[in-house]
Amino acid sequence: MKRNLAYALIVMLVAVASCSFTNKSFETDDKDKLLLDLITYVLERGHYQPKDIDDDFSVNVFEGFLDILDPTKRYFLESDIQEFEKYKFQLDDQIKNTDITFFDMVYQRLLKRMEDAKEIYKEVLDEPFDYSVDESIEINYDGQGYVDSRKDLKERWRKQLKYATLGTYDSKLNLNKESAKASTDGDEPAVFEEDNSATGPLTPAQAEKAARESTKNTLDDYFDFVDDLERKDWFVQYLNTIVEVFDPHTFYFAPDDKEKFDTSMSGKFEGIGARLQKKKDQTKIVEIISGGPVWRDQQLEVGDEILKVGQNGEAPVDIVGMRLDDAIKFIKGPKGTIVDLTVRKVDGSLVVISLTRDVVELEESYAKSAAVIKGNQKYGLINLPKFYVDFEDYNERNAATDVAQEVERLKQAGAEGLILDLRDNGGGSLKTVVEMAGLFIKDGPIVQVRSTDKKPEVYNDKDERIQWDGPLVILVNELSASASEILAAAMQDYKRGVVIGSKQTFGKGTVQNVIPLENIVRGNEHGDLGAIKLTTQKFYRINGGSTQLEGVKSDVVVPDRYSYIDLGERDQENPLTWDKISPAEYTPWDGYIDYESTIANSTKRMAQNNQIKLIEENAQWIKKAQDETVVSLKYEEYKKGLELDKEKAKYFKTISDYDSHLTFESLQYEKELFVKDSVLREKRDRWHKDLAKDVYVEEAVNVLQDLKLSNIKNSKLASVKG
Repeated sequence: MKRNLAYALIVMLVAVASCSFTNKSFETDDKDKLLLDLITYVLERGHYQPKDIDDDFSVNVFEGFLDILDPTKRYFLESDIQEFEKYKFQLDDQIKNTDITFFDMVYQRLLKRMEDAKEIYKEVLDEPFDYSVDESIEINYDGQGYVDSRKDLKERWRKQLKYATLGTYDSKLNLNKESAKASTDGDEPAVFEEDNSATGPLTPAQAEKAARESTKNTLDDYFDFVDDLERKDWFVQYLNTIVEVFDPHTFYFAPDDKEKFDTSMSGKFEGIGARLQKKKDQTKIVEIISGGPVWRDQQLEVGDEILKVGQNGEAPVDIVGMRLDDAIKFIKGPKGTIVDLTVRKVDGSLVVISLTRDVVELEESYAKSAAVIKGNQKYGLINLPKFYVDFEDYNERNAATDVAQEVERLKQAGAEGLILDLRDNGGGSLKTVVEMAGLFIKDGPIVQVRSTDKKPEVYNDKDERIQWDGPLVILVNELSASASEILAAAMQDYKRGVVIGSKQTFGKGTVQNVIPLENIVRGNEHGDLGAIKLTTQKFYRINGGSTQLEGVKSDVVVPDRYSYIDLGERDQENPLTWDKISPAEYTPWDGYIDYESTIANSTKRMAQNNQIKLIEENAQWIKKAQDETVVSLKYEEYKKGLELDKEKAKYFKTISDYDSHLTFESLQYEKELFVKDSVLREKRDRWHKDLAKDVYVEEAVNVLQDLKLSNIKNSKLASVKG
């Protein structure tokens, strides 16, 4: 469905654009101007709710771009901003005329100011911080202005770096106490790397120096990363500032970013199966992905540095000092091809290791299940991180097929009820959610989708088979979005399952399609132009209401740590509005379930649950801490705050000590995998331990029991009446 719409959009756009973009030439900055022209063209003609590119639009782009580049206002001076101001109401005209003068000016000035910043932070960190001075810092930078001079800028850096270093300074002193205690107990004193002349606890002066050095190293690493960025990387930021004025989910992907997006949606890629990180000029392995070529080969380990990359016996390329993204391009490659890695091992030895690339699956992206045992009863839980899909081949692997398989496995294992955990699930493929909802109902509408100025289209489950007809609970939170909200809303409207979770979910009620830009322009001489993820539709519940902004309101509302934090769609920039349409024709689930009484009983239990009361108190405390934006830089005051936080943290620690007395087990097929995969076993053991502390899962099991009992009672009552 989604692919068909994307194709139709491309056909429509190409039909109109064929004249506009055929052999179009520019005198300078060809690719940048072509991208700007293409993107604004697609936005104006393809976006669900296009905006006028006028003076108000110009102001949004102006302010948004400066905020992205300098959010803490420690690069640009007020004089820079005044110079930029002349473009504040002209950017709409520049965009229409593919003029990038504003971008070029700001970009060149940013590079200069960042070079200045390198000198400033080193000057600041060359001088000791005096933590006895009674001063504070405002860490909400939105309301602050830009400074007038280098002197004022250095003072801003000083306060920000003092704040950044304060926590490290405290940790060094705490380490002193622990070391001193260990020494008193007869243990050997610790050796501190920051001061090679000292073999015992650091003095406050040494701790302060070591903390500054740690902050300096962090900034050195950051500016090494920034130095690797190219002009095109900054231009992508500018393009996305323009794009995101339309809505928060429309986004331009540069070619490399599009590949990363596809990988995140499919949960797999072709390569060696290792996560890499650049530090200084080194490209190091930081994680080995279970099941991949590196994991199977067992010659590489975390901490190994890749120095050179060769392709199947060809002369290797030195990647030392290379941008990480560029280095990864040499390392990744099609399944079945060979890559030769020159590696400096953790022990210092140099080796050349040849690996055959393969499809690597990111196991944490996929659905997983567990059996939940309470007394002599068994239930099933499926955790779904996202509604994933392979864009190249839907049948290859997708969330709907995987969940269906896990449901079948749980049925075979004797599960009497099912929990579908959609917490933190940000959504994904619309097609998968329609198919997945069909696992739980006979047939009927799942969601309504409307394009601009068109009659809503109803997406139906047409398969009359019901794979799971037992009790069902859906777990959600504030980060459950998009496809998660479609599924939860459908199950709620059908009264098919009970939704337990936050007061309301994220509130993303829009549909995006990914449009490759090179498909729109003819005679393209600039290579891959990337793609735009474009908001093209809005979806509505079968009861007619949109989930946009409002999300899904849980049947049983329970607090969590996010309850008072601004996280939802309503807290994003430029969200689309809420509205409603006519409901679709559907018949609520008739499973003899006493739906309302079950919800009432659960709500009553949760209101009396001490663990839930503690979580609510914790959420309020987190909100209060978030709202405190003035922080003392005097160590004595900072320490008092830390002690209070420590006491509160100790008080709230019992949240993670909770024991539901439920038992969680992997299904048989997974136990067989553990024989060869100890990493998977460890991941599942850790997951099961976390589930056993989860009061929401515990209540979900209680609700499943109630649904099962009321189902039995009502079934008997129906039999008597019959």
